[in-house]
Amino acid sequence: TVHYEGRGKVPGHPLNQFSMDEHNGFFRIATTSGAMWRNDEFTSKNNVYVLDASMQTVGKLEDLAPGERIYSVRYAGDRAYMVTFRNVDPLFVIDLKEPAAPAVLGKLKIPGYSDYLHPYDENHLIGFGKETVEVANKGAGGPGEETMAYYQGMKIAMFDVSDVNNPKELFKETIGDRGTHSDLLHNHKALLFSREKQLMAFPVTVMEVPNNKAADPTAYGEFAFQGAYVYGIDLQQGFQLRGKITHLTDDDLKKSGSGWYDGSRNVERLLYIGDILYSASPDAVKANRLSDLQEVGSVTLPPWTPKQP
Repeated sequence: TVHYEGRGKVPGHPLNQFSMDEHNGFFRIATTSGAMWRNDEFTSKNNVYVLDASMQTVGKLEDLAPGERIYSVRYAGDRAYMVTFRNVDPLFVIDLKEPAAPAVLGKLKIPGYSDYLHPYDENHLIGFGKETVEVANKGAGGPGEETMAYYQGMKIAMFDVSDVNNPKELFKETIGDRGTHSDLLHNHKALLFSREKQLMAFPVTVMEVPNNKAADPTAYGEFAFQGAYVYGIDLQQGFQLRGKITHLTDDDLKKSGSGWYDGSRNVERLLYIGDILYSASPDAVKANRLSDLQEVGSVTLPPWTPKQP
């Protein structure tokens, strides 16, 4: 039975479920307030608030990265990790050990951004997002608008936060070009990760820019692949692409255009049972050996129809 106990209120709005957390009787929430398009006192700012069990604010950290917004947050015990973005990606390491005095321990500024942060271990994070290219903005409207960023391919990065004052990007990998997308960037359930098996896999639609447009950061790629990318992952070699799995047939690929999309054969989820990796699309489930990714079986699923009332 759920009972109403009270409420708390803080400025701004949270991004998603990962913006909120409870730890040792305290509720922590990260918010963005204001608007990115403003360049006055009402420009966007990013904040972390700590509330006690009676939902009263006992600690706050405000006005981080003015003019940017939160792209991802992850809590880990007495720490929080926050990514904001406008033109470059600051990764903030935030100390929450003292609820009344949250503080920034360190930050890292790099191109690109992370839409989702996933813990690898207590001192390493994996970021999933987009690579970006910063270019001069000829129509700059005010301070902070002299440059603008164009997102490129999907970016995966390994961050080392063992030195909380100096976080580092250990490894990074870029998949495809502008227009490449993965369900993982808006739904963390699309990620398959096992540190014990040194395994990471996720669905992705890859777009590739033709060579004659390779130097143009605004150019969108043309369809090249849809399926799963399967990686080995460790702290010595970073990300090692072990292979790709697709449910598209040769006939599908022959018919595909520059913007091919067929949701019924798009890989959406992955899981493993024992030594077999399974990939699922609305139309089929495939089984591949984890050792070499060779297909060992598949089943075509009947068309889904909603139940009649």
